Amino acid sequence: MSDWEKLQKILIEFRDARDWAQFHNGKDLALALSIEAGELNELFLWKKPEDVNIEKLKEELADVIGYALLLAEKYQLDIGEIVTNKIKHNDEKYPVDRAKGSAKKYNEL
Repeated sequence: MSDWEKLQKILIEFRDARDWAQFHNGKDLALALSIEAGELNELFLWKKPEDVNIEKLKEELADVIGYALLLAEKYQLDIGEIVTNKIKHNDEKYPVDRAKGSAKKYNEL
């Protein structure tokens, strides 16, 4: 069992003990993920990046990761597989010889 799967198991046990699975459809999990990402962004709003409150950053990042894990579980997605596939796809879009040191989008390289 991977670390991701262990975290999913802990989240599912927490959720199920509270009978919250009934609220965890794909749409609402995606919305919750987006909202938590917004709360994460808010920590940086109008501040220098180095001035972020690390404790609040940990909490919001944990919420984002938690909802992402629940969403992946909802659709029976293998997290390791989908992230690895995305990295491979991005490797093709952003070859090192053209993308290294550049913030340009793939179609501008």
